[in-house]
Amino acid sequence: MPRKKTTTAEKDATPPPEGPTPIADVMAIVGAKIRELRTARNMKLQDLAQETDVSTSMLSLLERGLTAPSIGTLISIASALNATMAELVPVGHGASEKVVLRKADSAAVEAKHHVRTRLLKEDPARGVYVTINEYEPDTGSSGRQMLHAGIEFGYILEGELTVDLDGTSYLASPGDFISFQSRRPHRFWNHGKRITRAIWFNMYATGRPSTRNATDPLTGEDQGS
Repeated sequence: MPRKKTTTAEKDATPPPEGPTPIADVMAIVGAKIRELRTARNMKLQDLAQETDVSTSMLSLLERGLTAPSIGTLISIASALNATMAELVPVGHGASEKVVLRKADSAAVEAKHHVRTRLLKEDPARGVYVTINEYEPDTGSSGRQMLHAGIEFGYILEGELTVDLDGTSYLASPGDFISFQSRRPHRFWNHGKRITRAIWFNMYATGRPSTRNATDPLTGEDQGS
């Protein structure tokens, strides 16, 4: 049986090869925007690192779109640049109106300290970020505590998570709910022997933040919230 010839219309209908994933696209856009705002303010990487307590090597990776920042890190960078989160994360990429987000459509990203984050919803226009975080045993959000603008809520799905908050440690178990103002120094750590999974809500004002008192010299990078 002779092979059917492919028509021009059929060739045009062939789907294009897969390009970068949505996560990679957003990382590249966010990184380019951070660089643009930083240079517009005549700031060097070292200046931004000092303001945010994020290393220059990490900032360089962020600007090149080679790593995924945590929500806390993005908020700190936005504060240091006197910018809004909406300026860093374009609304068109963050304010999805999908009624149901399929698991296959939200890839997990492994951040520093081996915490895996799956972004469920990011809406910069309304100041809302929702993630599911997975903490391997003996991993956590950061080596040191951090503070940033906003308020956050967490719900433990499985495992146990130690919440170090403003000098006090709290052990949260499955079914426990966590809430606090993000300007209080905080850190999350899994001291257990099994994976901890938690759903996390970060909320912040959508107005332009002030760089004054936005960070603390003793705070560190927060990769879990």
